Amino acid sequence: MNEEKNRYFTVTDKSGQTIEYEILFTFDSDETKKSYIVFTDNSLDEDGSIVTYAATYDKNGDTLELKDIETDEEWNLIENLLSSIEEASE
Repeated sequence: MNEEKNRYFTVTDKSGQTIEYEILFTFDSDETKKSYIVFTDNSLDEDGSIVTYAATYDKNGDTLELKDIETDEEWNLIENLLSSIEEASE
């Protein structure tokens, strides 16, 4: 399968609009025993930063079904990882 194609997925929202997202990275957490996906639609927020989203998913599933992140601990895990990546790229 084409690696470049695997970096993108589309979602149709409730109004029927199709939105394309780029997968920034995925990771598994030994702590939560879940798989996470971090992605963007490449839009910018009011500070000029790229808007990112995160969700859990079943990496063994046939389709990409995203689920909400449920706890503050999970959000902290993702935010700390994003901060580490940002610091490493500077």
